[in-house]
Amino acid sequence: MDEPRGEPGPTEPDTKETAAVGTGMTTGGLARRLGVSPTTLRSWDRRYGVGPAVRADGRHRRWTSQDVAVLETMCRLTSAGVPPAEAARAAREAAAGTVTAEGRAAPDGARSATSDGSPDDRTPAVEDLPPSADARPSGGGRRSQAATLPLGDVRQECRGLARAAVRLDAPAVDGQLTSAVQRYGLAVAWEEVMVPTLHAVGRKWASSGDRYVEVEHMLSWHISTVLRRVTPVSRSAVPDGAPGPVVLACVPGEQHTLPLEALNAGLTEHGMPTRMFGAAVPAEALTAAVRRLGPAAVVLWAQARSTASLPLARHVAATQWGVRGARRHPMVVLGGPGWAGRSAQGMLRPPSLNEALSVLTARYESAAPGPVG
Repeated sequence: MDEPRGEPGPTEPDTKETAAVGTGMTTGGLARRLGVSPTTLRSWDRRYGVGPAVRADGRHRRWTSQDVAVLETMCRLTSAGVPPAEAARAAREAAAGTVTAEGRAAPDGARSATSDGSPDDRTPAVEDLPPSADARPSGGGRRSQAATLPLGDVRQECRGLARAAVRLDAPAVDGQLTSAVQRYGLAVAWEEVMVPTLHAVGRKWASSGDRYVEVEHMLSWHISTVLRRVTPVSRSAVPDGAPGPVVLACVPGEQHTLPLEALNAGLTEHGMPTRMFGAAVPAEALTAAVRRLGPAAVVLWAQARSTASLPLARHVAATQWGVRGARRHPMVVLGGPGWAGRSAQGMLRPPSLNEALSVLTARYESAAPGPVG
Protein backbone atom coordinates (compact mmCIF):
# COMPACT_ATOMS: atom_id res chain seq x y z
CA MET A 1 0.00 0.00 0.00
CA ASP A 2 1.87 2.66 -1.05
CA GLU A 3 -2.10 28.10 -5.22
CA PRO A 4 -3.89 31.40 -5.13
CA ARG A 5 -2.13 34.15 -3.22
CA GLY A 6 -3.44 35.48 0.06
CA GLU A 7 -3.82 39.25 0.17
CA PRO A 8 -2.83 40.89 3.46
CA GLY A 9 -5.38 43.13 5.08
CA PRO A 10 -5.24 45.51 8.03
CA THR A 11 -4.33 43.94 11.35
CA GLU A 12 -7.35 43.56 13.59
CA PRO A 13 -6.74 45.50 16.81
CA ASP A 14 -9.70 43.93 18.61
CA THR A 15 -9.09 40.34 19.70
CA LYS A 16 -12.43 39.84 21.43
CA GLU A 17 -15.09 37.61 20.02
CA THR A 18 -17.58 40.44 19.72
CA ALA A 19 -16.98 44.04 18.85
CA ALA A 20 -18.03 47.11 20.73
CA VAL A 21 -20.09 48.30 17.76
CA GLY A 22 -23.55 46.79 18.12
CA THR A 23 -23.46 43.01 18.08
CA GLY A 24 -20.99 42.73 15.23
CA MET A 25 -18.10 40.27 15.46
CA THR A 26 -14.56 41.14 14.46
CA THR A 27 -12.79 39.33 11.65
CA GLY A 28 -10.34 37.84 14.13
CA GLY A 29 -13.11 36.55 16.38
CA LEU A 30 -15.06 35.08 13.47
CA ALA A 31 -11.93 33.42 12.07
CA ARG A 32 -11.36 31.68 15.40
CA ARG A 33 -14.99 30.60 15.54
CA LEU A 34 -14.92 29.08 12.04
CA GLY A 35 -11.41 27.66 12.23
CA VAL A 36 -10.07 29.62 9.25
CA SER A 37 -7.56 32.46 8.97
CA PRO A 38 -8.55 36.15 8.76
CA THR A 39 -6.85 36.15 5.32
CA THR A 40 -9.29 33.46 4.17
CA LEU A 41 -12.29 35.57 5.26
CA ARG A 42 -10.95 38.60 3.38
CA SER A 43 -10.32 36.45 0.32
CA TRP A 44 -13.85 35.04 0.41
CA ASP A 45 -15.24 38.57 0.75
CA ARG A 46 -13.22 39.76 -2.25
CA ARG A 47 -13.74 36.71 -4.48
CA TYR A 48 -17.22 35.46 -3.57
CA GLY A 49 -19.04 38.46 -2.07
CA VAL A 50 -19.62 36.99 1.38
CA GLY A 51 -18.30 39.99 3.29
CA PRO A 52 -19.77 41.77 6.29
CA ALA A 53 -22.84 43.93 5.97
CA VAL A 54 -21.36 46.53 8.37
CA ARG A 55 -17.96 48.17 8.31
CA ALA A 56 -17.37 50.31 11.39
CA ASP A 57 -15.79 53.68 10.60
CA GLY A 58 -15.79 52.61 6.96
CA ARG A 59 -12.74 50.41 7.54
CA HIS A 60 -12.99 47.71 10.19
CA ARG A 61 -15.21 44.74 9.40
CA ARG A 62 -18.06 43.88 11.75
CA TRP A 63 -19.89 40.63 11.05
CA THR A 64 -23.57 40.40 11.98
CA SER A 65 -25.34 37.20 13.00
CA GLN A 66 -26.66 36.87 9.44
CA ASP A 67 -23.13 37.25 8.04
CA VAL A 68 -21.94 34.53 10.43
CA ALA A 69 -24.78 32.21 9.37
CA VAL A 70 -23.80 32.63 5.71
CA LEU A 71 -20.19 31.73 6.43
CA GLU A 72 -21.12 28.77 8.62
CA THR A 73 -23.23 27.41 5.75
CA MET A 74 -20.38 28.03 3.33
CA CYS A 75 -17.91 26.18 5.57
CA ARG A 76 -20.31 23.25 5.92
CA LEU A 77 -20.75 23.00 2.15
CA THR A 78 -17.03 23.27 1.37
CA SER A 79 -16.36 20.55 3.94
CA ALA A 80 -18.73 18.36 1.93
CA GLY A 81 -16.64 19.00 -1.20
CA VAL A 82 -18.67 21.81 -2.80
CA PRO A 83 -16.40 24.34 -4.57
CA PRO A 84 -16.18 27.60 -2.60
CA ALA A 85 -17.73 29.73 -5.35
CA GLU A 86 -20.81 27.50 -5.50
CA ALA A 87 -20.95 27.14 -1.72
CA ALA A 88 -20.90 30.93 -1.33
CA ARG A 89 -23.74 31.37 -3.82
CA ALA A 90 -25.82 28.70 -2.09
CA ALA A 91 -25.12 30.20 1.34
CA ARG A 92 -26.14 33.70 0.20
CA GLU A 93 -29.35 32.44 -1.35
CA ALA A 94 -30.10 30.37 1.74
CA ALA A 95 -29.81 33.49 3.88
CA ALA A 96 -32.10 35.35 1.47
CA GLY A 97 -34.72 32.62 1.75
CA THR A 98 -34.44 31.27 -1.81
CA VAL A 99 -32.94 27.99 -0.60
CA THR A 100 -32.94 26.31 2.77
CA ALA A 101 -29.92 26.19 5.01
CA GLU A 102 -29.71 22.47 4.28
CA GLY A 103 -29.17 23.09 0.58
CA ARG A 104 -32.25 21.14 -0.59
CA ALA A 105 -32.83 23.54 -3.49
CA ALA A 106 -29.29 24.44 -4.35
CA PRO A 107 -28.69 26.65 -7.39
CA ASP A 108 -27.48 25.16 -10.66
CA GLY A 109 -23.83 25.63 -9.81
CA ALA A 110 -24.19 24.06 -6.36
CA ARG A 111 -25.53 20.70 -7.40
CA SER A 112 -22.30 18.99 -6.38
CA ALA A 113 -24.08 18.34 -3.07
CA THR A 114 -26.94 15.84 -3.26
CA SER A 115 -30.27 16.27 -1.55
CA ASP A 116 -29.13 14.34 1.51
CA GLY A 117 -26.04 16.48 1.90
CA SER A 118 -23.59 13.90 0.55
CA PRO A 119 -21.29 14.93 -2.28
CA ASP A 120 -21.55 13.45 -5.73
CA ASP A 121 -18.56 12.52 -7.92
CA ARG A 122 -18.19 15.92 -9.57
CA THR A 123 -14.67 17.24 -8.97
CA PRO A 124 -14.13 20.98 -8.34
CA ALA A 125 -11.11 22.90 -9.51
CA VAL A 126 -8.00 22.57 -7.36
CA GLU A 127 -7.58 26.32 -7.24
CA ASP A 128 -10.87 26.65 -5.33
CA LEU A 129 -9.33 25.12 -2.22
CA PRO A 130 -9.33 27.81 0.49
CA PRO A 131 -6.19 29.35 1.97
CA SER A 132 -4.98 27.90 5.24
CA ALA A 133 -4.40 29.64 8.51
CA ASP A 134 -0.74 29.91 7.56
CA ALA A 135 -1.43 32.16 4.57
CA ARG A 136 -0.43 35.34 6.37
CA PRO A 137 1.66 38.25 5.11
CA SER A 138 5.36 37.52 5.36
CA GLY A 139 8.00 40.00 6.52
CA GLY A 140 8.73 43.04 4.40
CA GLY A 141 5.14 43.36 3.24
CA ARG A 142 5.40 40.48 0.73
CA ARG A 143 2.46 38.18 0.24
CA SER A 144 2.78 34.47 1.00
CA GLN A 145 1.15 31.74 -1.01
CA ALA A 146 -2.08 30.32 0.28
CA ALA A 147 -2.18 26.68 1.22
CA THR A 148 -3.68 24.49 -1.46
CA LEU A 149 -3.09 20.78 -1.23
CA PRO A 150 -1.81 19.07 -4.41
CA LEU A 151 -4.64 16.56 -4.73
CA GLY A 152 -4.78 15.93 -8.50
CA ASP A 153 -7.57 13.78 -9.96
CA VAL A 154 -9.30 12.40 -6.87
CA ARG A 155 -12.74 11.70 -5.48
CA GLN A 156 -14.86 14.67 -4.45
CA GLU A 157 -14.65 13.55 -0.83
CA CYS A 158 -10.87 14.09 -0.81
CA ARG A 159 -11.35 17.78 -1.47
CA GLY A 160 -13.88 18.24 1.30
CA LEU A 161 -11.63 16.29 3.67
CA ALA A 162 -8.60 18.37 2.67
CA ARG A 163 -10.47 21.66 3.24
CA ALA A 164 -11.62 20.54 6.66
CA ALA A 165 -8.12 19.36 7.60
CA VAL A 166 -6.46 22.61 6.50
CA ARG A 167 -9.00 24.54 8.61
CA LEU A 168 -8.24 22.20 11.55
CA ASP A 169 -11.99 21.55 11.67
CA ALA A 170 -11.92 18.33 13.69
CA PRO A 171 -15.70 17.63 13.71
CA ALA A 172 -15.85 18.03 9.92
CA VAL A 173 -12.79 15.78 9.44
CA ASP A 174 -14.35 13.09 11.60
CA GLY A 175 -17.68 13.39 9.83
CA GLN A 176 -16.09 13.20 6.36
CA LEU A 177 -14.07 10.11 7.28
CA THR A 178 -17.00 8.34 8.91
CA SER A 179 -19.24 9.12 5.94
CA ALA A 180 -16.66 7.77 3.47
CA VAL A 181 -16.38 4.45 5.33
CA GLN A 182 -20.16 4.11 5.56
CA ARG A 183 -20.70 5.01 1.92
CA TYR A 184 -17.90 3.09 0.20
CA GLY A 185 -16.71 0.50 2.69
CA LEU A 186 -13.42 0.49 4.52
CA ALA A 187 -11.09 -0.63 1.72
CA VAL A 188 -12.32 1.93 -0.84
CA ALA A 189 -12.46 4.70 1.77
CA TRP A 190 -8.86 3.95 2.75
CA GLU A 191 -7.39 3.67 -0.75
CA GLU A 192 -9.41 6.38 -2.52
CA VAL A 193 -10.15 8.97 0.19
CA MET A 194 -7.79 8.67 3.15
CA VAL A 195 -4.53 7.80 1.37
CA PRO A 196 -4.74 10.47 -1.38
CA THR A 197 -5.47 13.16 1.22
CA LEU A 198 -2.64 11.99 3.47
CA HIS A 199 -0.24 11.99 0.52
CA ALA A 200 -1.31 15.52 -0.45
CA VAL A 201 -0.72 16.77 3.11
CA GLY A 202 2.66 15.02 3.17
CA ARG A 203 3.73 16.59 -0.12
CA LYS A 204 2.66 20.03 1.10
CA TRP A 205 4.57 19.48 4.34
CA ALA A 206 7.72 18.39 2.50
CA SER A 207 7.61 21.32 0.08
CA SER A 208 6.88 24.11 2.56
CA GLY A 209 9.59 23.90 5.16
CA ASP A 210 7.82 21.79 7.79
CA ARG A 211 4.63 23.83 7.75
CA TYR A 212 1.30 21.99 7.98
CA VAL A 213 2.69 19.49 10.48
CA GLU A 214 -0.36 20.18 12.65
CA VAL A 215 -2.65 19.37 9.71
CA GLU A 216 -0.95 16.01 9.11
CA HIS A 217 -1.02 15.10 12.79
CA MET A 218 -4.70 15.94 13.24
CA LEU A 219 -5.72 14.15 10.05
CA SER A 220 -3.71 11.04 10.98
CA TRP A 221 -5.20 10.96 14.46
CA HIS A 222 -8.76 11.13 13.14
CA ILE A 223 -8.10 8.47 10.52
CA SER A 224 -6.74 6.21 13.24
CA THR A 225 -9.81 6.91 15.37
CA VAL A 226 -12.22 6.04 12.56
CA LEU A 227 -10.31 2.84 11.71
CA ARG A 228 -10.55 1.69 15.31
CA ARG A 229 -14.32 2.13 15.30
CA VAL A 230 -14.76 -0.78 12.90
CA THR A 231 -17.00 -3.35 14.55
CA PRO A 232 -16.10 -7.04 14.20
CA VAL A 233 -18.67 -9.40 12.82
CA SER A 234 -20.21 -11.75 15.35
CA ARG A 235 -18.31 -15.02 15.60
CA SER A 236 -19.16 -18.36 17.07
CA ALA A 237 -16.86 -19.94 19.64
CA VAL A 238 -13.39 -20.66 18.29
CA PRO A 239 -13.14 -24.42 17.63
CA ASP A 240 -10.25 -26.54 18.83
CA GLY A 241 -7.42 -26.54 16.33
CA ALA A 242 -8.43 -23.20 14.84
CA PRO A 243 -5.48 -21.26 13.40
CA GLY A 244 -3.94 -18.53 15.48
CA PRO A 245 -4.53 -14.83 14.86
CA VAL A 246 -2.89 -12.62 12.27
CA VAL A 247 -0.03 -10.72 13.87
CA LEU A 248 0.57 -7.17 12.59
CA ALA A 249 3.76 -5.33 13.48
CA CYS A 250 6.02 -2.56 12.23
CA VAL A 251 9.65 -3.63 11.96
CA PRO A 252 12.19 -2.11 14.36
CA GLY A 253 12.71 1.59 13.69
CA GLU A 254 9.44 1.96 11.75
CA GLN A 255 6.90 4.42 13.17
CA HIS A 256 4.25 4.50 10.39
CA THR A 257 1.30 2.49 11.68
CA LEU A 258 -1.73 3.81 9.77
CA PRO A 259 -1.55 1.26 6.91
CA LEU A 260 -1.37 -1.56 9.45
CA GLU A 261 -4.30 -0.02 11.31
CA ALA A 262 -6.29 -0.05 8.07
CA LEU A 263 -5.40 -3.71 7.51
CA ASN A 264 -6.28 -4.55 11.10
CA ALA A 265 -9.67 -2.83 10.65
CA GLY A 266 -10.28 -4.73 7.41
CA LEU A 267 -9.47 -8.08 9.00
CA THR A 268 -11.68 -7.22 11.97
CA GLU A 269 -14.49 -6.37 9.55
CA HIS A 270 -14.03 -9.84 8.02
CA GLY A 271 -14.28 -11.46 11.45
CA MET A 272 -10.66 -12.59 11.59
CA PRO A 273 -8.74 -12.54 14.89
CA THR A 274 -5.75 -10.20 14.97
CA ARG A 275 -3.04 -9.03 17.31
CA MET A 276 -1.86 -5.49 16.54
CA PHE A 277 1.54 -4.58 18.02
CA GLY A 278 2.00 -1.19 16.39
CA ALA A 279 5.18 0.76 15.79
CA ALA A 280 8.82 -0.32 16.00
CA VAL A 281 8.41 -3.76 17.54
CA PRO A 282 11.79 -5.11 18.75
CA ALA A 283 12.90 -8.30 17.02
CA GLU A 284 13.07 -10.35 20.23
CA ALA A 285 9.59 -9.22 21.30
CA LEU A 286 8.18 -10.09 17.88
CA THR A 287 9.76 -13.57 18.03
CA ALA A 288 8.38 -14.15 21.52
CA ALA A 289 4.88 -13.12 20.41
CA VAL A 290 4.99 -15.50 17.43
CA ARG A 291 5.99 -18.42 19.67
CA ARG A 292 3.26 -17.63 22.21
CA LEU A 293 0.43 -17.01 19.72
CA GLY A 294 1.14 -19.49 16.92
CA PRO A 295 -0.22 -17.07 14.32
CA ALA A 296 -1.69 -18.02 10.97
CA ALA A 297 0.32 -15.16 9.43
CA VAL A 298 2.64 -12.33 10.40
CA VAL A 299 2.47 -8.99 8.56
CA LEU A 300 5.68 -6.93 8.74
CA TRP A 301 5.32 -3.27 7.74
CA ALA A 302 8.27 -1.19 6.50
CA GLN A 303 7.61 2.27 5.12
CA ALA A 304 11.28 3.04 4.50
CA ARG A 305 13.86 0.92 2.74
CA SER A 306 16.26 1.54 5.61
CA THR A 307 14.00 -0.34 8.03
CA ALA A 308 13.08 -3.28 5.76
CA SER A 309 15.23 -6.17 6.99
CA LEU A 310 15.04 -9.42 5.04
CA PRO A 311 17.09 -11.26 7.70
CA LEU A 312 14.43 -10.33 10.24
CA ALA A 313 11.65 -11.48 7.92
CA ARG A 314 13.41 -14.80 7.37
CA HIS A 315 13.94 -15.19 11.10
CA VAL A 316 10.24 -14.67 11.79
CA ALA A 317 9.28 -17.08 9.01
CA ALA A 318 11.54 -19.75 10.54
CA THR A 319 10.20 -19.31 14.08
CA GLN A 320 8.45 -22.49 15.20
CA TRP A 321 6.03 -23.54 17.89
CA GLY A 322 4.12 -26.64 18.89
CA VAL A 323 5.07 -30.10 20.08
CA ARG A 324 8.03 -31.97 18.69
CA GLY A 325 7.15 -33.71 15.46
CA ALA A 326 4.27 -31.33 14.77
CA ARG A 327 5.96 -27.97 14.80
CA ARG A 328 4.58 -25.18 12.67
CA HIS A 329 5.75 -21.78 11.46
CA PRO A 330 3.87 -18.71 10.19
CA MET A 331 3.35 -17.34 6.72
CA VAL A 332 5.08 -13.96 6.49
CA VAL A 333 3.49 -11.13 4.50
CA LEU A 334 5.58 -8.07 3.66
CA GLY A 335 3.79 -4.72 3.59
CA GLY A 336 4.95 -1.25 2.68
CA PRO A 337 7.16 0.46 0.08
CA GLY A 338 10.29 -0.32 2.07
CA TRP A 339 10.22 -3.89 0.73
CA ALA A 340 10.06 -2.81 -2.93
CA GLY A 341 12.65 -4.59 -5.06
CA ARG A 342 13.44 -7.09 -2.35
CA SER A 343 12.32 -10.64 -2.89
CA ALA A 344 12.12 -13.35 -0.29
CA GLN A 345 11.21 -16.91 -1.11
CA GLY A 346 7.86 -17.95 0.28
CA MET A 347 6.90 -14.43 1.36
CA LEU A 348 4.07 -12.50 -0.27
CA ARG A 349 3.95 -8.73 -0.86
CA PRO A 350 0.38 -7.74 -1.78
CA PRO A 351 0.28 -4.30 -3.43
CA SER A 352 -3.03 -3.07 -2.00
CA LEU A 353 -5.26 -3.34 1.03
CA ASN A 354 -7.82 -5.39 -0.87
CA GLU A 355 -5.22 -7.89 -2.02
CA ALA A 356 -3.75 -8.16 1.46
CA LEU A 357 -7.21 -8.90 2.82
CA SER A 358 -7.74 -11.56 0.15
CA VAL A 359 -4.38 -13.23 0.84
CA LEU A 360 -4.83 -13.30 4.60
CA THR A 361 -8.46 -14.39 4.48
CA ALA A 362 -7.57 -17.28 2.16
CA ARG A 363 -4.67 -18.28 4.40
CA TYR A 364 -6.83 -18.27 7.51
CA GLU A 365 -9.65 -20.23 5.90
CA SER A 366 -7.27 -22.84 4.49
CA ALA A 367 -5.73 -23.39 7.91
CA ALA A 368 -9.08 -23.63 9.71
CA PRO A 369 -10.36 -27.10 10.59
CA GLY A 370 -13.13 -28.46 8.43
CA PRO A 371 -16.55 -29.52 9.70
CA VAL A 372 -16.70 -32.74 11.66
CA GLY A 373 -18.38 -35.50 9.66
